[in-house]
Formats: sequence, structure tokens, C-alpha cells
Amino acid sequence: MAKKYLTMDDFNLEGKTVLLRVDVNSPYDERTKKISDSERIKAHAETIKELSGKGAKVVVLGHQGRKGDPDFTSLEQHSQLLSKHVGKAVRFVPDVIGEEAQRKIKAMRNGEIVLLDNVRLLDEETKDLPPEEHAKGQLVKTLAPLADMFVNDAFSASHRSHASIVGFTKVLPSAAGRVMQRELISVDKVWDPKGGNVFLLGGAKPDDCLSIARHVLATKPEAVEQVLSCGVLGQIFLIAEGHSLGNPTEDFMEKKNFLSILEQAKETVKNYGAKIRVPVDVAANVRGQREEMPVGNLPVDAMIMDIGTETATTYGKIMRRAKAIILKGPPGVYEDKNFQKGTKMILEAAVASKGFSLVGGGDTLSAIEALRMDPSKFGYVSLAGGALITYLSGKTLPGVAALEVAAKRN
Repeated sequence: MAKKYLTMDDFNLEGKTVLLRVDVNSPYDERTKKISDSERIKAHAETIKELSGKGAKVVVLGHQGRKGDPDFTSLEQHSQLLSKHVGKAVRFVPDVIGEEAQRKIKAMRNGEIVLLDNVRLLDEETKDLPPEEHAKGQLVKTLAPLADMFVNDAFSASHRSHASIVGFTKVLPSAAGRVMQRELISVDKVWDPKGGNVFLLGGAKPDDCLSIARHVLATKPEAVEQVLSCGVLGQIFLIAEGHSLGNPTEDFMEKKNFLSILEQAKETVKNYGAKIRVPVDVAANVRGQREEMPVGNLPVDAMIMDIGTETATTYGKIMRRAKAIILKGPPGVYEDKNFQKGTKMILEAAVASKGFSLVGGGDTLSAIEALRMDPSKFGYVSLAGGALITYLSGKTLPGVAALEVAAKRN
């Protein structure tokens, strides 16, 4: 059976000029004008190191921010961080497709690495176009003739049909990089078609969570054991079931436009209620203190900031017997020590489970770090955000689809 997509293992890399798309977009401090080191940079450095070690000439493409935003900067600082993690020089080229970039690429020796400047300096980069159209653009027309192959390692940017993500796949042999490969394998591994899949959906992006829940429940209900709702989604499901939460919480949700998905939530509860768990108790901020209460005692004149102990205990038992667990978003406001309990209990249950656990979303990773937990204790911690949500919601990722088409051609 033909492979869905090719990987770096399918190519002889020695002496080849490889265009490598990474996602090193990083947190940026406007005051200091500095970017922060990140797990993405560390992960992509491993791919770069492997390509260089196998004798490839590695031309790295990446972005930082968007035009007009404060974090839209050059990639010079990124080259310094990559150099540190790769263990050899990743030379920054303050150019993307001009004479300097072309000259530097042509002069490269085996094993050398260069990082071109922010690819979003080119207006064509962020246009949402199919691969065929992007292949006609200046980025592809200029760089592709200088290269032997293209490697997409930017799973976290592959939900966008941008030039550097999909354009090169039309004209060059193309492969998935190691980060891309791990992300795709892990998402597929966590989804057991025989059942036993548990989705823990929380955090402060309820539209993303509801999109995932609706997709998996509609397309593969037999494979889903439970959807465990918490965070804002859990609160919306409580309202959908007829509970009043209280003015502070509902006013906040209205202000954030979270209640715009309430009708969809009601429909989801009506159609799939047997598969959906909602909190049975919550923790509210009552005069600066954590106060737990069953949902039957709602509304409360205080902000709800966590699930209660009984809910966390019940969810934990379900997770411990699951075959696979997908965690998207923390159950509560873990940044406040008074409201870390639900998140801590849930994450500990995921670690204790014999099932494979996939942690998705930056907020969940931040919670793991804040609670001083070891990320390696989980099955896989995804580095993606929007791309993972798109993938789990059953939608096509243009960057992945482009690799699949290229594999058939190759």
C-alpha cells in the first residue's frame, strides 16, 4: 500500500539542498524586543540537526508574527536560538528571495545551515491560495530551482494554505519533517476506532472544543467513550442544561462572546447527552477564597474558576480506564493557586492512565509547566494549536494534503 506521505527516511539527503519549512513563531516581549526560547524551536532544531548530519544543505524558512503586529520581526534572534539547540551555526540571511539569499544558497556546502528572513515579508506568503497558484509565485519560482527537495516540518502552521507551506510541493519532491511526522503519528495513535477514547475539553476556547466534540460524536460515536467537559465549555453545557451560573460568570461569558455557541451546545447535548459529562460541582472565587458547591446550589454571586473535587474525581476515574485520552485546555484558572486543584487532579489522572494521552494546546502545556509536572510522562505533548484543532475537528490541513498529493506524484 502506498504511503500517505513521504518522510525524510525516503530520501538520500547527502549533498541535497533542502528547503525546510519550520514554525519558530515565538512569544515576543514588546518592552525588550526579545523573543523567548520555545519547545517548537527545540523540536525543529532536532530536524535541522538530522538533515545537516546527513550531509544536506539546509535552507530554513519560517515566520514571526504578521505584518502590522508588534511581534512581526526578523528571524535573526531565532537563528541564535536554533544555533544553540542544533549545536552548530545556523547562519541568518537578512533576505528571503533577493540576490543575497540566492547567492548564499548557491555557495552552501554539505551540512551547512542558513535561516532566511521572515517569509511573511512577502505579501504573497499569507494569501490563502491552492498549491497550484502558490507554485506560480515569486517565492517558489525563485527558491525551488535552487533546491532538490522540500521538507515541511511545520504541522502547527499547516492549517493555512500559505505559499511556503503548500507551494513547493507542486514542483519539488516533498517530505514530512520529524515534528510533522510525530504530530501525525500521535494524533492517529490516540484515536482507537474500537472505542475507549476519552476527550477532556476545557480551557477558554469553547468554540474549538465544541467543534471537536461535535465532529467526533457525529462521525465516530462508537469510538467515543466520553466527552468530559470543563472550563468554559463545561459552563456553557451547564447553561444548555438549564442551569443559571450567576451574573459574574455569565456576564464575563457574554462579554467574551462565548455564549454565541449556546444554541449549538444545546443541540449537542440533546443529540449526544449520554456521551457528554458536565461538571456536578464547581469552585467559585468567594471573597478571594476557593469555595466549592454542587451545581444544584447555583447560581452563585461569585466568579466560577474551576471544577469541583467530585467532578475532578469522577473524570479522573474515567480517564484512568480509557484506552486513549485527548486533553484540550485546563479545567480551571490554574494560574491562581486557589484554583489549580481541578487541573492538577486531571493531569495526574492522565499520567496514571494506562491509555495513550495526547496533550494539545498551549494553555495545557503551560499548566503542566506551572504545576511542575514532567511533560515526558504524557504520551505526547503536541506543539500545535490551531492545526491540531483543525485536524481533530475533521477538517483538511492544506499542508498535510499537499504532502499526500506530492507522495502520489513521487
